[in-house]
Amino acid sequence: MWKILKHAVSRSVLTEPAPQEAANLSAAATDIQEEVLAILGRALTIREVDAGSCNGCELEIHALNNPYYNLEGLGIKFVASPRHADMLLVTGPVARNMEVALRRTFEATPEPRLVVAVGDCGCDGGIFGENYACRGRVSNVIPVDVAVPGCPPAPIEIMRGILTAVRRLK
Repeated sequence: MWKILKHAVSRSVLTEPAPQEAANLSAAATDIQEEVLAILGRALTIREVDAGSCNGCELEIHALNNPYYNLEGLGIKFVASPRHADMLLVTGPVARNMEVALRRTFEATPEPRLVVAVGDCGCDGGIFGENYACRGRVSNVIPVDVAVPGCPPAPIEIMRGILTAVRRLK
């Protein structure tokens, strides 16, 4: 036991240094918060809809809530009901079984509603395209304001897409 403890104490810290973009991220985050509050006058609420994705984009969206990106600290919150949402964040190609549910979610979201398609599948159908089981891109089913390409897109790109959509409300 003492040998293991001595070895642990004698070694240096093994964690990685913070990425270089960390300083840029905090400045960008402050800009996003100020701009959202200036445009909306309140917090932005988002309803995330998985229309048939592989969950890669969802992992990146979940990363937005971790302490590094801290989306909720910027006044942007995820909600469970589309009736409380200002924006829909839709991932994946729209499966035929999700088409009606996505339309109903869109119709339940109050005006002025924004729609952001996330990932290559949401933007253009990705590797799935349009076929007997899939309607393809999100814009084939509901109108899309902003598309965030990538497979999956980085969380900072998703944040930029959200901000771009909010700027369209001006």
